[in-house]
Formats: sequence, C-alpha cells, structure tokens
Amino acid sequence: MATEKPDPLNRPLDQTPPVTGGSIGRGEIIAAVLSLIWLALVIGIWALAPVGSETDSSTGALGLVFALVGIFLPFAMIWIAALTARSAREMRAEAQSLRASVDAMRQAWVTEARARRDGAQDKKLDELLQSTRQTEATIATLMARGEGQLLEAHADTKMALISPAPARPLYEEQPTLELGAPVDPVGTPVTVSDFVRALNFPDTADDREGFRALRRALEDRMMAKLIRSAQDVLNLMSQDGIYMDDLKPDRARPELWRRFAKGERGREVAALGGVRDRSSLALTAARMRNDTVFRDAAHHFLRQFDKTFAGFEPNASDLEISELSDTRSARAFMLLGRVTGTFD
Repeated sequence: MATEKPDPLNRPLDQTPPVTGGSIGRGEIIAAVLSLIWLALVIGIWALAPVGSETDSSTGALGLVFALVGIFLPFAMIWIAALTARSAREMRAEAQSLRASVDAMRQAWVTEARARRDGAQDKKLDELLQSTRQTEATIATLMARGEGQLLEAHADTKMALISPAPARPLYEEQPTLELGAPVDPVGTPVTVSDFVRALNFPDTADDREGFRALRRALEDRMMAKLIRSAQDVLNLMSQDGIYMDDLKPDRARPELWRRFAKGERGREVAALGGVRDRSSLALTAARMRNDTVFRDAAHHFLRQFDKTFAGFEPNASDLEISELSDTRSARAFMLLGRVTGTFD
C-alpha cells in the first residue's frame, strides 16, 4: 500500500491541548513577584520619609490621596496585566481545543466519505461482474438455441443416454429365431426431451406431459436411480424450506458442463456451482454436518448425477445441456456440489 503524506490538520483526538482551569500560571507568578518588589519599595520609601511636614491639613489630605493612589495603582496595573494574560492564555487554549475538535470531525467525515466511496466502487464492481456473467450466459444460450433450431426437427427422437448407433447394427446380422418372437435386444430408449422434463419433475398435478416423461424415464435403470435419488434429496431439503424454484443460479456455459462430464475439476469448472443464495448454502452445509441420512443421500445423488450426465453429454447439443442445467435436479446438483466441494 502506498504511504500517504501526513496532514497537519488530521491529528488524532488524544493530541487535543488541555484547557487550563484554576491552576497558577507563569503570569500570576511574575505579578506576585512584582507586587512584592513594589511593596518592598513602598515600605522602604515610607520608612525613609521625614516624620514631620509643614503643609496644611488640606494639602496633607490631598498628598495622602496621591500617596495611596501611587501605592496601589501599580498593584492594580500588575494584576490587570496578569489577569489579561491569563484570559488570553485560556482563550488560546480553547481555540486550539476547538480547532482540534473541528479537525477530528473533518477527519471522521473524510474517513466516512472514503468508506462510502469504496463501498460504492465495490458494489459497482459486483454489479459489473454479475452483468458480465449474465451476458456470457445469455450469449451461450443464444448460441445454443441457434444450434438447437437446426436439431429441432429430430429432437424428440434423439436418445438421451444411448450412444449413436453404428451404420449397421449388429443385431440385424443375426437370423430370426423360429420361436415366433422377434429379437428385441434394446428396449425403447428415453428421448432427450423426456429425460430433461423428467429431471425437472412435474410442475403441478395436472402436468400430464411431466408425469408421462417421468414414467418413461423411470423405465430406464440408470435414469431411475438418478431420479429417485434426486427426489429424495429435494424432499429432504424442502424440510428446511429450500426449494429449487427459489434459487436463481448463475448459468454456466455448456462447454464447462462438457469439460466437467469429461472429468475435469478445479477452478476452471468452478462456475458450475452458480448457486449464491447464502441462506440455502448455510442451511445445506449445516444439514450435511449434522444429518447422516441427508449426507448419504446427497453423496449418492451427486454420484448418480455425475455418472448419468457423463453418458448424456456426448449425445446432447449445447441447447439441450443448457435446458438440463436449468432443471430442479441440476440446481440441486449445483447447490450440493458447491457445499461439498465437488467443483474444487
């Protein structure tokens, strides 16, 4: 940090000069010494003056008055000067104290102004960072949608977890058995759209498409494990008032999800843990520490999501990955993944 030049006006409060009260100062001591010297002179002159006088009574009375004035006037002048010096000293001390108080108020105001300015700058930086993330997510979504429009014609027929079939399937080369039943080595796979809709779960009791997709996904063994584990986790978190519809996570780019599916971990894919709701993170972390049932269910769900998504990623477009990342199951994965350090 750069050192600032000292400001003579910015003095701490403990350097405020004290205001003198009833203590005896240097002026009073000097006045007392001068008074004693003058008193000694008056006594000496009085002692050396002649005893008798030939002036009349009127002249004698006037001389007595002048003598008294001459004696006490210097005393009065000395102590007036001493009191004036004392008042000037007290006024100067009060002025210094007032200046120190004003300087302290000025320093406090400058400190508060700097704190407000720094806080405003931090807030602007946070808003700019948040806006940048939202812009990147929007661009990624638009790019994914542009790609998805080209695949929309066959999106409902593309399989979710089945690798692209070779040009000539092996089971077509096998002869038909003479038992009267056709060979069906592979059941009807679940499409990408049904898989994504199933991970989001039905919105209401009247969501027929959601229940249809959920039943179709439960027929697949691997998908059924993921969906049941996600349902368990969502039910447990709802007990603490944590609902996925209330979370608004930062949307990560599809390429980060692909890198995560390929096994990449660390800071490069940390943006996948985009849940920033502090209360949800704190409640989930506390539940992970104190509830063994919840902890086991959460780790089981994380493993199933990781395994299933690794099989989903090769067949999915960027738009389909973005749609999956916006499901309730994916939001639960982001929340639990950030709490458990899955993305570290």
